Amino acid sequence: MNYALFWLILGTVLCLMEVFLPTAFVESTLGVSAFVVALVSLVLPSFNLQIALWAVLSLLCIILLRRFVPKRTPFVLQESTEARTLTPIAPGEAGRVLYEGNSWQARCDDESITISENQLVVVVSRRGNTLYVMPESALRG
Repeated sequence: MNYALFWLILGTVLCLMEVFLPTAFVESTLGVSAFVVALVSLVLPSFNLQIALWAVLSLLCIILLRRFVPKRTPFVLQESTEARTLTPIAPGEAGRVLYEGNSWQARCDDESITISENQLVVVVSRRGNTLYVMPESALRG
């Protein structure tokens, strides 16, 4: 029995799935492998061998594809960007700042300075989920 039609339909479905549910080209590599197996199925009659060939081709294509996909880097805060305090920040204590539309826990980088509420600050670093800030007025003067 010839399974070429099965592999053509499977390849088409997988490639269309990539269009509607993007997976960094994983589905399309599976689809391309199915198209190759559809051609080979004209010569190789065993469906079990066709499945094994599809699995091996798919794995090889995915491994090769991973070499061309850029590695994701973790999100890094931009240095020296502005934020606004939501709560006062006492020396050595934590407060809250509004940074890029989100509320963050913050501490003053200089533990001798008190920062009042609703004051413009500059984010100088981040440690974990805590931003370290300095009042904009302290940096200007």
